[in-house]
Amino acid sequence: MTTEDPLARTDLTFLLGMGFQLVLAEFVRRVAAAGYPDLRPVHGMVFQVLQGPGATATELAERLGVTKQAAGQLVDDLERRGYLRREAHPDGGRRRLVVLTDQATAHLAVAGGVLRDLEAELASGVGPGDLVALRADLARLIRHLAGDSPPPLRPIW
Repeated sequence: MTTEDPLARTDLTFLLGMGFQLVLAEFVRRVAAAGYPDLRPVHGMVFQVLQGPGATATELAERLGVTKQAAGQLVDDLERRGYLRREAHPDGGRRRLVVLTDQATAHLAVAGGVLRDLEAELASGVGPGDLVALRADLARLIRHLAGDSPPPLRPIW
């Protein structure tokens, strides 16, 4: 006879939130241990947005779903610490393009490895098929709520 886990009766929003918090906290702990204790999850989100050709601070704000002022503060901080730099925009004018430095690119490589390792451990703990099913179920839930336009994942400061 098996007994139901009391968590299985918890509201879905709480379960999603707890799962996110636990996975994110472990990810952040491992990234810090790998040499990046000065970065928060929002910084990684900035780096994700700026991969490739970069973006203006206004474009960054739109993609992150934050104010222009908040994006500007993030860019200023990360530029001071050597993770970002501003360049002349290829279209000219007063606009500036914000791009990643090699330091930020190195962080993304380390964070990607940490994430792959963490997901492999989760798959081992709950079963690889269960993790695949969870990913598919979450994708369906998001599509059901947002259709073809999922919202940006808002930063956690």
